[in-house]
Amino acid sequence: MQPAFDLHEHSHTRLNILTGERVLVSPHRSKRPWQGKVEDLPKDERPVYDPKCYLCPGNERAGGVKNPDYKQTFVFTNDFAALQADTPVGEFNKNNLLQAKSESGICKVICFSPRHDLTLPLMDVATIRQVVDVWVEQYKELGSRPDIHYVQIFENKGEMMGASNPHPHGQIWAQSSVPVEVNKETRQQKQYYEANGKSLLSDYLAIELEEKSRIVVENEHFVALVPFWAVWPFETLLISRRHIGNITEMNDSEKNALANILKRLTTRYDNLFTISFPYSAGMHQTPTDGGLYPEWHWHMHFYPPLLRSATVKKFMVGYEMLGNPQRDITPESAADRLRGLSEGHYKL
Repeated sequence: MQPAFDLHEHSHTRLNILTGERVLVSPHRSKRPWQGKVEDLPKDERPVYDPKCYLCPGNERAGGVKNPDYKQTFVFTNDFAALQADTPVGEFNKNNLLQAKSESGICKVICFSPRHDLTLPLMDVATIRQVVDVWVEQYKELGSRPDIHYVQIFENKGEMMGASNPHPHGQIWAQSSVPVEVNKETRQQKQYYEANGKSLLSDYLAIELEEKSRIVVENEHFVALVPFWAVWPFETLLISRRHIGNITEMNDSEKNALANILKRLTTRYDNLFTISFPYSAGMHQTPTDGGLYPEWHWHMHFYPPLLRSATVKKFMVGYEMLGNPQRDITPESAADRLRGLSEGHYKL
């Protein structure tokens, strides 16, 4: 007699309701021995101030620009911006097979703290709240420009994720078009909202809060969980309990709660393998192209690359590049590990 299907034992695909795409989950493969690539453990001993760091207060950046002696969160326009505000408007098209279109925008860098040796989990909640306030200000300022249709706020943490400088910082890319991933999420949320009259993530969050198996940490205003469709081993999704479209709609209590849960979640990440845990993280929110988006529900993605330990990284290769993403450990088991970790940082 064939055994009953079990999410935690048998191969299956899970639907990502935010993109409409699927991920293959193969729980039995988590038992396989590992003889693949092992990353070197990055060093994380840094001084409070580094005279060679181009992000530290008072130091010189590219082209001779000198940072002010800043005492808290500091923002400046990226000296090596991927997008330029003065890019000429134009298109290229050859037989509809070779197509290109100009893209303009503004790229900014946000130094979270003047201290070179900190990261978000090592900052106090009050300092992280200053970062939140800058995110709000920048989204509002950049999004109000008629030439900016989307404001992407994100952080690449750790050299494993391509961060070119260990000083605690994030980025904002504000651009003239709406990015691919955001368009996917707009489509999915819009379809659900039009069919049900409610936010897709509100209904999804209600299920997660009922089941509890994928919840990592929560507070009065936010919930961090491993999404049912997670691709990366310890991927998490941070969702606002209240249906708001973007960060400017958060009240003072919600901004404090966001700072609180960011510290608690990132501390758990660091404690998982007792290292400064690498990740790419960023928030998704309403486009700023002047349209109406009642379906949009603010959320933040965390995509960490580590798999089995501080030195074993997950790679997207082979089937994942040619077919669709695949994972071994289930989202439920990943959430269980993260949930069980201390909120006291291992360094403190």
